[in-house]
Amino acid sequence: MEKLIITAAMVGAEVTKEQQPNLPITPDEIAQAAYECYKAGASIVHVHARDKDGNPTQDFEVYKEIKEKIEAKCNIIVQPSTGGAVWHSAEERLQPVDLKPEMATLSAGTCNFGPDVFMNSQEYMEKFSAKMLENGVKPEIEVFERGMIDNALRLAKKGLLKTPIHFDFVLGIPGACPGTPEDLMHMVRCIPADSTWTVAGIGRTQLTMSTMGILLGGHVRVGFEDNVYYKKGELATSNAQLVERVARLANELGRPVATPDEAREILGLK
Repeated sequence: MEKLIITAAMVGAEVTKEQQPNLPITPDEIAQAAYECYKAGASIVHVHARDKDGNPTQDFEVYKEIKEKIEAKCNIIVQPSTGGAVWHSAEERLQPVDLKPEMATLSAGTCNFGPDVFMNSQEYMEKFSAKMLENGVKPEIEVFERGMIDNALRLAKKGLLKTPIHFDFVLGIPGACPGTPEDLMHMVRCIPADSTWTVAGIGRTQLTMSTMGILLGGHVRVGFEDNVYYKKGELATSNAQLVERVARLANELGRPVATPDEAREILGLK
């Protein structure tokens, strides 16, 4: 098996300080959290930004500050979100791509998202893909439902997405695909053989999906965006604590953890 790539999704667009007091909000806090995750074994940080009031923002300048502060601390891969919050426009969501990061997320379809709807029309997907292609950014295809895999394959057929494709199965979102071992294995069977993939388990599914990702030869995403608890009833003390657990599990299961440069080789970023 390839070495394990651990992604830390540290902030998200929905989690609040009230829910998780250790949530990093400011660029300095996010950069410090990224450094701690790097030391714990993460090779990618998935970044959502917040404004001065702690609200989700896709502002170019805020992402620029975060990216620069993280890169001043460590060699980790910085992966901005183009998902933003459900109310952001496509134009707002695309702003971080102009930073020309090594990677960015690309959501491959529309789905229910808790009480909201996360809108990603065909027009959005093609626009996002073309922008990433133009800027030399490798998309991580966010998959919340099975049909989103086919949406990504259609983008590739149109020349808007380079292969091999890297998928991220985000499982357990209320209103979208559940986070069960059976669901994950079905997703993995449906992607092209040369693809790479990561799994992100939401809430109580995080530990199960992380373990499955290690065992099945995929990669793993953890962090406060997806889950604020370490175990039932016990809040995690940091994003790094969640990364450390995955690194420890991988070691016990005989799967070495990738450094950022090894992750770049696996994902074709070099």
